[in-house]
Amino acid sequence: MVVHLLGWLAAFWAGGASVTYSHDVAAILYRNCASCHRPGGVAPFSLLTYQETAKRAGLIAAVSSKRSMPPWLPVAPHFQEERRLSDAEIATVTRWAAEGAPEGNSAATPAPPHFPEGWQLGPPDLEAQMPAAYDVPADGPDQYRCFVLPSQIPRDRWVRAVDMRPGNSRVVHHALLFQDITGSARQRDTGSGYECFGTPGFLPARGLGGWTPGSLPFRAPDDIPILLHAAADLVLQVHYHPSGKPETDRTAMALYFTDRKPTRHALDIPLGSSRIDIPAGDAIYKVTDHFTIPVAVDAIGINPHAHYICKDMLGYAALPNGTRRILIHIPDWNFSWQQEYLYAAPVRLPAGTDVVMEFTYDNSDANPRNPNHPPKRVLWGPSTTDEMAGLHIAVVPVHTDDEDDLAAALWGKMIRATGGGGLRK
Repeated sequence: MVVHLLGWLAAFWAGGASVTYSHDVAAILYRNCASCHRPGGVAPFSLLTYQETAKRAGLIAAVSSKRSMPPWLPVAPHFQEERRLSDAEIATVTRWAAEGAPEGNSAATPAPPHFPEGWQLGPPDLEAQMPAAYDVPADGPDQYRCFVLPSQIPRDRWVRAVDMRPGNSRVVHHALLFQDITGSARQRDTGSGYECFGTPGFLPARGLGGWTPGSLPFRAPDDIPILLHAAADLVLQVHYHPSGKPETDRTAMALYFTDRKPTRHALDIPLGSSRIDIPAGDAIYKVTDHFTIPVAVDAIGINPHAHYICKDMLGYAALPNGTRRILIHIPDWNFSWQQEYLYAAPVRLPAGTDVVMEFTYDNSDANPRNPNHPPKRVLWGPSTTDEMAGLHIAVVPVHTDDEDDLAAALWGKMIRATGGGGLRK
């Protein structure tokens, strides 16, 4: 990759024509960076004008060349809404910065993109937030807390998209949104939430979506909206990680409805393990799991999860004909930029396919993302300084009649609890 990029740079520099913000750079930044780097966005500064951009030209070139920005972790396969600069775009930005960041003809600068005020997807059909701010202590163990959100759902609705906005991203590790049709969460939440590590404290726990650092709003496929039951309570589960000083949080969420009913149903294949015990200094600790799919399915999305010292994430499908197909590969995991990925096109997996997860952890002093220097033994656990291993694959049976068979097989996997353990190689 480095040699390839250097070749692009050399060829581009030999091109002769000057590179300007108005003619070359603005469109690249508008297309790839502006959704975060804008007034009101999650990034610390805006990149919508020449003046804002030119003073950071060197920084933009540096982080682009390292591919640390835009934040896009997978190298394979192709997904929707990829935030990944091409080699040619990196060469353009690098040359522009090296030549002093010229503006060019300001009148020729394309108009910056327009972003709606507030929620990224525009005004929602239903908006709710925690009833009151929650006080997070300065230190102590991580907290898992559930809050019933005030909402009125008079009839069944189909959800096409979910967005969530943490009130304080310094302490919100992640947040999940559930619907409770039992009324038990309402009884437990007396005004400041209730403790709820693992499940939200009721069954069935029907998930609607979630937020993790760097994530985008969740959009369901057009033909697979999510059913939100009439009179259900919306329950927000928030994982808090103390920041070292007293903080408050009041996370909010937004739902977008559709009148289109589903023609297919998605199921979740959960791969993972809680058998994690990583010795201090071990740079190649591996965790594995697998599941044999009994029916033909289309994989439509995938969601990996680990904490700080995970280094390499690999998910693949071993097909019955002996070939292997990559479902996701992240060679340099970064906890700060995790998200769910939707495939650019559904991935057909025939019956008998074995889906496999292989995560590699680097608990050595050489890992710059290791929170412990010198390294310490790391176990599975809920804290951000513990570790986890999870890979969720969203699939749709090719034949509707196979849904029950797949659901039964997945239930059996959960009951047997045969997740792969840690293997040092």
